[in-house]
Amino acid sequence: MSKQLAHEIRFGLIKACIWRNQTRSGNRHNVTVARLYLNGDTWKESTQFGRDDLPLLAKIVDLAHTWIYLHGNSSAETDEAE
Repeated sequence: MSKQLAHEIRFGLIKACIWRNQTRSGNRHNVTVARLYLNGDTWKESTQFGRDDLPLLAKIVDLAHTWIYLHGNSSAETDEAE
């Protein structure tokens, strides 16, 4: 069973990563969301979101759902087709 990045959606400092998990019963998808921030000279990620992040977060999660719905049934899906 392997896990690989299938697609990434990013608006500004908010991003969603769609992961493809290959299982014995076929491909399944999971989504992780993060907010990027700069700590000194290093970019880091947080899974905490402020009030003003929520509308953008909702949009990104909706787009992630749509991407999985449209691409989730193909066993040979790749990000290069986008």
